[in-house]
Amino acid sequence: MVEASGQDAWAGRKQIVDVGGLDLAYVEVTGSEPPLLLIHGFTDTSRGFSLLAPHLAGRRLVMPDLRGHGGSQAGQGYRVADFAEDIAGLIQRLRLERPIVVGHSLGAIVSIMLAARYPQLVGGLVVMAGTLRPDFAPDHPLVAGVEALRDPISPADPFYDWWHACGPGVPQTFLAGLAKDASGMPAARWRAILEEVRRTDLTDAARAVRSKTLIIAGELDPLFGAPHQQALAQALGGSCLVEARDCGHNPHWEDPAYVAGAILGAFETGQSPQQ
Repeated sequence: MVEASGQDAWAGRKQIVDVGGLDLAYVEVTGSEPPLLLIHGFTDTSRGFSLLAPHLAGRRLVMPDLRGHGGSQAGQGYRVADFAEDIAGLIQRLRLERPIVVGHSLGAIVSIMLAARYPQLVGGLVVMAGTLRPDFAPDHPLVAGVEALRDPISPADPFYDWWHACGPGVPQTFLAGLAKDASGMPAARWRAILEEVRRTDLTDAARAVRSKTLIIAGELDPLFGAPHQQALAQALGGSCLVEARDCGHNPHWEDPAYVAGAILGAFETGQSPQQ
């Protein structure tokens, strides 16, 4: 098997499956059950978990590209419900037996919706750098930055310096791969997805979740800081909230060993992970 973190080979490892008439791309790593289903954030692809995957060695991993991202078709809509329906279909199409669903940022939002609507499909939930209500103001740096993008988007656009900001230990080849993937999305699609994200409110959906849930927060997250994480913990009854120290919005890039340990500690030993 090609090293899971090998950036040059990542796109070539993708498989395609038809889910409800939409071609979805995914990368799979064989291993023990139950599988971990890893759902990436806005503008990322399955590549976003390539640094985390080696720390989950021995477990079956399924890492899809959300519709409109990476190798997956765009479809007709970008509501959180649309993404969640796709993932539910993927679980059924691949016959995944109650996977532990790990979502990052937009993926965390999608995962909450999935667990609320399809509790029978989800064996556990990890909400990483997530929120119930993004609620970005019109002058938020993300909104302003996306509005300023013009096609063709360059992988060297200065916006990525802010959007992919993280600690110095994250490999530049990985960040370059993410920027290349994201630049393949037309600017209009960036704006359409972000507009749907901005209007999302998962307060009621989160209260309907019955899956065992781990919340992983970046201590220095500039997008969804402590108030967002506390609101998640209150709405997701019985959840466990842990903090990745010295990490921003992308703990699985900055400290993948900690993130993997937290996930495995919560869902393999049955104990709450420790800082």
